Amino acid sequence: MVTLLQDRQAPSSPSPAPMTVQVAGRTLRPSAVFDTYWRFAAARQAVYEARLAGRPRPWTDDSILAQHRFTNCYRAADRVSQVLIGDVIYRGPQEWEEVFFRTLLFKIFNKPSTWQLLTDALGEVRWDTYDYRAYDRVLSAAFGRGERLYSAAYIVPPPQLGEGRKHRNHLRLLEMMMTSGAPEQVRSAPTMDDAYRVLLGYPAIGPFLAYQYLIDLNYAQQMPFSEMDFVVPGPGARDGIRKCFGRSADGIEAEVIRYMADTQVEHFRRLGLAFEGLKGRPLQLIDCQNLFCEVDKYARVAHPEITGISGRSRIKQSYRLDAAPMRAWFPPKWGLND
Repeated sequence: MVTLLQDRQAPSSPSPAPMTVQVAGRTLRPSAVFDTYWRFAAARQAVYEARLAGRPRPWTDDSILAQHRFTNCYRAADRVSQVLIGDVIYRGPQEWEEVFFRTLLFKIFNKPSTWQLLTDALGEVRWDTYDYRAYDRVLSAAFGRGERLYSAAYIVPPPQLGEGRKHRNHLRLLEMMMTSGAPEQVRSAPTMDDAYRVLLGYPAIGPFLAYQYLIDLNYAQQMPFSEMDFVVPGPGARDGIRKCFGRSADGIEAEVIRYMADTQVEHFRRLGLAFEGLKGRPLQLIDCQNLFCEVDKYARVAHPEITGISGRSRIKQSYRLDAAPMRAWFPPKWGLND
């Protein structure tokens, strides 16, 4: 169930950023990007809420937000996550082994059109009727037609499991996970960290992907963890943290993300920002992690003088309106769907 954000009264004028913050025993000095982090979060959430309510454009007077593509503040609210939650995890047999199989199969490609391709050709996607040749036939035919099978959202390296094509090796990887007991090991893990390490033990699943896959699996009813249990900073988040706090935060990025989650009410109030969360749900660790990725991009335009780790200086993706209806249906165990 969701823990509601505390009631906040906005001050008459914003207060300056703290000169220093204490995280993991270190004294960090926030840059101008620190306050931009909170302003970006409030502005991006306001765009999401305006769109969900069906209000007409423009949804923001922030020119950077209006011109470039940014993910939602809440990972679960993004379109691909909404497809995963509504069409993959909670549609179909609810036995855990089947939920695990569907979730990982979808997330390996992370592309709704690839999932649609498989379901159109094969009907119900199930582990208990899985046939490698049938799945490969569908995917290879699409590949031969020049269709893109994988999302460009993040790099998914291929495991080396003896097959000649990336998607075939990924099918073999999924088979390996299913037959070696990964579903039950993940579900029965005593902590989120332990579940993460189960996934991390498989070929070509590095720290970033293992954490992302675990967050996806954790949307399911059978998974017991809170999104406040554990976080693994990705490369984009490390870039955003460097821009907010400089090199002093190197090596304590997970603790910095937790600091942001723990102090969000204080900083939204300090800046006089309206932020009611996702139907009252505060930003979780995964959301604060993602926001650092997005603020890294935003700061390339808003604060070009402040550099991160990658040295990137432009935002590659421009905003393009997706006219498809927006969904807002979340894991029932969160208590947000009423």
